[in-house]
This record gives sequence, structure tokens and C-alpha cells, in this order.
Amino acid sequence: MIFDRILEEKLKRAIRDIPDYPKPGIVFKDITPVLASPELMQETAHALERQARSFRPDAIAAVEARGFIFGSILARQLNCPFIPVRKPGKLPYRTVQESYTLEYGTASVEIHEDAIRPGWRVLIHDDLLATGGTADAAAMLVQRLNGVVAGFSFMINLEFLPGEQNLKNKYHIQPAYLVNFNR
Repeated sequence: MIFDRILEEKLKRAIRDIPDYPKPGIVFKDITPVLASPELMQETAHALERQARSFRPDAIAAVEARGFIFGSILARQLNCPFIPVRKPGKLPYRTVQESYTLEYGTASVEIHEDAIRPGWRVLIHDDLLATGGTADAAAMLVQRLNGVVAGFSFMINLEFLPGEQNLKNKYHIQPAYLVNFNR
């Protein structure tokens, strides 16, 4: 779900492709040019906030590391808790963990076992939606801690990969994103 076609075009011009990173055959979408532009970063944050409000979240769970950038801004703007979703061994307190498959391997994520109150509506935010594995793992952690998956928020959707459809099929929620890439 895209809200703003003008912003989408600005983001498409700013986000650069890095071929063969982190592995051969992968084209990495580099958002650092967006972050280098205060105006574009502010527009992006406002658009993500408008989308996030529609999910009525009680908390924002954001995936490291790039998801933290706008995820923390969303939590502040919506006046709700920020829940870091991190790689194993990065959180200092007791955690719960979920493993998943990436388009180029496998990985795991964790959150603190006391990060979510039962019944909280949690919006899951990350910078990019590819296969949906990371977002799905975060959603499973939310549910394991008796939270409710309120929605999914991304800056980028790679429409040529099955992430959007995977999340819609499993959670019956249309993921929100600002820019769609078909390659």
C-alpha cells in the first residue's frame, strides 16, 4: 500500500543499487542517500507516520539495524514504546528467539521476553520487504509474547519477491510501504 506517488518517485531516485552485496546476485538497496537529505528524511518519516497511525499501534517493533532508524522515529511520533528486534546475543536481558530464511541464507532474531504486554497491538517496521522472513519472525515473536500483530511497515517493497504476498496470506494484513521496486 503506497500513500504518496510523488514521494515514491523521490525515493526511487535517491535509493541506490549496490550490485552483488552482501552476496553475488543480490542487489542491495542503499538508503543512506535518503538519510543524507534532511528534507527527504523528514518527508519519509512523515509518510511512515501517516501509514503507522492507520494501524493504531500500542508499540513499534523495529528490526535492526536500518529498521531502527525510522522505527524509533515512529515510536516517538506515536508516543508508544519502541521494541528492538535484534540478532542473537545483542540484547542484555532474557530473550525469546525465532529463526527464519532469508533470500540468501538463514538467520534468527530476538526480543526481550518482557518487551510486550499481553494484548498490545504491535506494528512491525523494517526498512525493506523482500521475502518477508524477517518480518514474519518478528511477528511470531510478538504473538509468542501474547501481543497482536497490528501491521507491517516498510520503506521499500521488492515486488518481484514474495514478501508482500507471504505476509498478506499469513496475517491477513496488507503491508504498508513507501516505494515499490520491480527489479
